[in-house]
Amino acid sequence: MLRIKLLFCLLISISASKAQKVAFKEYDLPNGLHVILHQDNSAPVVAVSVMYHVGSKNENPTRTGFAHFFEHLLFEGSDNIKRGEFMKIVSSNGGQNNANTSQDRTFYYEVFPSNQLETGLWLESERMMHPVINEIGVKTQNEVVKEEKRMRVDNQPYGNFLAEVMKRLFTKHPYNWVPIGSMAHLDSAKLSEFIAFNKKYYTPNNSVLSIAGDINFENTKNLVASYFGEINSGVKIEKVNIQEDPITTEIVDTAYDGNIQIPAIMAAYRTPGETSKESLALELASSVLSQGASSRMYKKMVDNKKNSLQVGCFNYALEDYGAYIAYALPNGETSLNTLLKDMDDEILNLQNNLISEEEFTKIRNQYENEFIGKNDKMLGVAENLADSYTFHNKNTNYVNEELDEIRKITREDIQNVVRKYLNKNQRVVVYYLPKK
Repeated sequence: MLRIKLLFCLLISISASKAQKVAFKEYDLPNGLHVILHQDNSAPVVAVSVMYHVGSKNENPTRTGFAHFFEHLLFEGSDNIKRGEFMKIVSSNGGQNNANTSQDRTFYYEVFPSNQLETGLWLESERMMHPVINEIGVKTQNEVVKEEKRMRVDNQPYGNFLAEVMKRLFTKHPYNWVPIGSMAHLDSAKLSEFIAFNKKYYTPNNSVLSIAGDINFENTKNLVASYFGEINSGVKIEKVNIQEDPITTEIVDTAYDGNIQIPAIMAAYRTPGETSKESLALELASSVLSQGASSRMYKKMVDNKKNSLQVGCFNYALEDYGAYIAYALPNGETSLNTLLKDMDDEILNLQNNLISEEEFTKIRNQYENEFIGKNDKMLGVAENLADSYTFHNKNTNYVNEELDEIRKITREDIQNVVRKYLNKNQRVVVYYLPKK
């Protein structure tokens, strides 16, 4: 049995090593647009994506929700695409498309049969060059966003938990609010404000065009130059650099949710941004504590003591900071304080004792196994390449270095980050209760 386990671990390591290398070419257009090309002719598919380095942290505190709103608004059409035709063009050419927004970036994409590469480039260039932003589009998408907020946040059990945590964990930095933002702010905004936001952030010099799939390099470069070369570069964007004061005393508060019957307890700690080695070590700490049925918190609280219906923790890593969040839902009449103590005890154990070599090997294998799947689709490759360039100091090759960075982390590193960041006097505790 031991030989089989060792062989399995070896196969995972070999597969991860092979999956790690993503070949690419990159260059800049004169207008500042960074272009990344990955060629894979194994299937007639191509992903065309644009990542704009703009998210909710770039918003005016009195106009939150703008970045997420633009995720929707920029599908309205352009000077050459009639209103409502964008998605029809995609589907009629055998493709699919979507977009998503975080605190730090907005990501648009199309996945097409490779003979429709030019269609994807045309659509994204139209979105960037001359989108139509008018009153009818703003009003239409305002209703769409409101409905999304009702479905995913306002009427969703525990839908507001992240917002409740973040607004207490960050008091100065714009991570204070979540990307969905405020509907009142969107209602109050003038058309000129939307136009100005688009002109400032959705520009070549604030974005990455990432293309992955069945392409020819020279042909693709010519098409990119043809569709994107004449777009004006835009103004230089000043990076948000707002420092939070350290939390030195435990902050305890209560939040209410009208959509739940079972309360929850949450403990959140402010942690380093995603490019920090410490952030990667915190990822592994999460695996030890709560990833899977064999993790420490799950075995203790769900399996053995049976005092928790659900327990978990995760490192919510963003560009400037992270938020390490532990949470639990009680089983029966178990008090939230009991759950909090049980979670604290497991964190304390991790601070005081090195994890075993066996446990360390297991979580590294888990990470490497997950890593294999990160680049198994062309859309994943395109996004990971753009993400590496955008958030790792323009180092696109981080896509090939991430696994090596994880492998450098030691058991001592995991213990040290837990000691440094996951302390009671450095956290926010939220009792998340049903609203009567």
